[in-house]
Amino acid sequence: MNDRIVQTLAKLFVKNRIVFWCDAKHELYHEFEALSLPGVKKLELNNNEYGIKYRLLREEPEQKFLLYRKGPQPDDLENWLLDMQLAHKEFQTDQEAIWLSELGLGLELADIVKSHEGFYRVAKRRKALKKILKPDDNGTLLRLKMLAVCAGSEPRMDAVMESLLRELADGQDEKIRLISRFNLDGFLWKQLDEYFAYESDEPGIEDFAIELFKSCYAIGMGDKARLNGEALVFFRRWKDSRQHVGAFEKLSDEYAKALNIELDLSRRDFRGLIELDYFQLIDRKIVGDLVHAVVSRTVSSDDVEMWLRKRREGHWYSEYRHLYQAIDCAARFIHSLENADFSMDNMVDAVKRYSGSWYKLDQLYRKYTYNVAMSGEASLMDKLTDRIENLYSNSYLLRINDRFQSFVDGVREWKVQSIPLQKDFFRDWVRPFLLRKNKVCVIISDAMRYEVGEELLRLIRKEDRYDAKIEPALCMLPSYTQMGMAALLPNSELELVENKTGTVKVDGQVSQGTANRTKILDRKLPGRAMALKADDLMAMKNDDCRVCVRDHDVIYVYHNRIDAIGDKMESEEQVFEAVEDAFRDLIQLIKKLTGANANNLFVTSDHGFIYQNRAIDESDFSGTEAKGKEIFLRDRRFVFGRGLTEARGLRKFTSAQLGLVGEVEVQIPKSINRLRLKGSGSRFVHGGASLQEVVIPVLKINKKRRSDVTSVEVNILSGANSVITSGQLGVTLYQAAAVTDKVQPRTLRVGIYTETGELISDSHEITFDLTSNNPRDREHQVRFVLTSKSDEANYQEVVLKLEEKHGGTSHYKEYKSHRYLMRRSFTSDFDF
Repeated sequence: MNDRIVQTLAKLFVKNRIVFWCDAKHELYHEFEALSLPGVKKLELNNNEYGIKYRLLREEPEQKFLLYRKGPQPDDLENWLLDMQLAHKEFQTDQEAIWLSELGLGLELADIVKSHEGFYRVAKRRKALKKILKPDDNGTLLRLKMLAVCAGSEPRMDAVMESLLRELADGQDEKIRLISRFNLDGFLWKQLDEYFAYESDEPGIEDFAIELFKSCYAIGMGDKARLNGEALVFFRRWKDSRQHVGAFEKLSDEYAKALNIELDLSRRDFRGLIELDYFQLIDRKIVGDLVHAVVSRTVSSDDVEMWLRKRREGHWYSEYRHLYQAIDCAARFIHSLENADFSMDNMVDAVKRYSGSWYKLDQLYRKYTYNVAMSGEASLMDKLTDRIENLYSNSYLLRINDRFQSFVDGVREWKVQSIPLQKDFFRDWVRPFLLRKNKVCVIISDAMRYEVGEELLRLIRKEDRYDAKIEPALCMLPSYTQMGMAALLPNSELELVENKTGTVKVDGQVSQGTANRTKILDRKLPGRAMALKADDLMAMKNDDCRVCVRDHDVIYVYHNRIDAIGDKMESEEQVFEAVEDAFRDLIQLIKKLTGANANNLFVTSDHGFIYQNRAIDESDFSGTEAKGKEIFLRDRRFVFGRGLTEARGLRKFTSAQLGLVGEVEVQIPKSINRLRLKGSGSRFVHGGASLQEVVIPVLKINKKRRSDVTSVEVNILSGANSVITSGQLGVTLYQAAAVTDKVQPRTLRVGIYTETGELISDSHEITFDLTSNNPRDREHQVRFVLTSKSDEANYQEVVLKLEEKHGGTSHYKEYKSHRYLMRRSFTSDFDF
């Protein structure tokens, strides 16, 4: 106690010559007697006031004095030193005064301290409070900061409530009990009334939380709500805060049941819910209704795209992302199928039409199937999945390949005019670079069909400084791994070996395995070519990779992700997941090679594939069994041997017709039919002559010296009016160009701020990634709700800021801004 008195008095004498000490309870006389302050004389007041006054004013006018009175303060009329007491400082020794002095606050706050005495009894709390106090804090701010200390938050009402809501979600009540114990709960409820219009006969944190969800949902539905617009702004910020996401989600799920949201949603049209994300049930409602609408074809694919674009800004989007993307793919698939022209005049026409547009249906089917599988909620999509599977198999896959088969049946030799043949790959693509003394790297990805290659093309082009082009090529028959891998090597003759291995010889050399492929390359380019597996390349140190590229003119890299998964019965249903993994692999391989100074790259494939996710119907199997004098190898999609018997459901080729040497004959089931084969999968197949199997991609890739990727520009369409007259503001943001491979999306945080940088509205994070060439389609409407803080900026300029993250950090920098004049009338407060 004595040390605290000394410290406090020492501070008082820094700015004061005379300090009065009234010890009303006679408790501290011994402390006064023991007290010693340098440069300060002590005097006791005891019916000697007149003499002391003369001494202070006449005899020692410069000396510092501590005047001690033992007992209560005399009435003003009896107090001879009243004028001096009013002119100088008074040292209070009651507990409240000591605490106020310790905190650097004035005596006018003593009643507040006394009413919350329990708060101040613990030094740790006083220390925490002192850190956030300011000398000019009034009673309201003092209580708010006491709340903040109890809640362990910043001294703002929204921060206090976020902390208390997190405690509520955690099933704890220590903070709110502390607030009640220190008589701060009344102040808390009063503040909630002033801020959010919260009133209750039985106020409580959970009561407030339930009302918060209930009112914000009502506002979103256009219904009456007890809480105000300020509550909605707080709710949105809390919902979108990464720090409090767990609390929001837990309470949201809990109160969805308490408020019977599921029943209410069942009565509403999903279109009115598109911009709401307060309950997870809203997403499930929208997904369910969209599935029904797409199946029944009561919505357009453009509408679905627009709705799902808005849903991407929702809180729960990450959990329902795959379902939304699946619905989008399904809507676009159905739209594309309805508008497709599947007529074809010949094989050339068929291949060109497939590589020009039809492949997109395979791509959309793959994306749909993949996203449903990844969602973990396949049962929600059952009706839509049945619809897509039926359309894909019967209205697309079977339809185009039945027609294509009619041309396959009529060819005398396996080639298509003006379409490069796979066995000419080295001659037509690789050799021209070698003639110009340029190095070439070839990546061969097993079973990368054309539509996969086209998506890879777009992914490559999105990478900075990378460019790529794609061409279709016709792979050899049968369209299986060993044939395709052999055909891509330099060759004069290809030959099927007459045994059960499926081996293919290149100019008499067995081509199976990287060692044999290196021999074949070496024979063409002695000491200047090599073959290796993708995993071995990725395992190389960067310096070793550079040496490898430096020392070889041609490198063949073999990548096997898709076929490795799809060709096994136990894993074939994961083949579309394998495609996504293959994209990552191939981008890494390309960067590895270009990082080693490889400038000319090709990515191609040995063959494509057919995949149908549903169980294969009996009608999908060929009714004919392959027979002949000698059968060397049977597969789901091909057979080869000697003396094969002609059959109605099978197309027979001689080696010569297929551009091969030797006497082996090949039979392929027509269209998309499978042959019966025990112990093998039937959904993922290849080896036949369907467009999906035989049209393969050839990607030519090069890396540029300069950056060629930019982010799309976004403008603020302010219109003629730049005055805010109500509690809400609608703004149109315009994406200046369509997003392409090289013009990439831009994500911005948007809000309204005062000149001092204080946010006075809700905040939105928006990704601008529209691909439409129609400018009207690239307009984005945003509505802001202003907080009560905006009242302080009335008749002042405020700033609409568009901000984006700085690099990969959590910091934001201003992108663009627009100024508005705030001119709100009193009546505009009621316009919410």
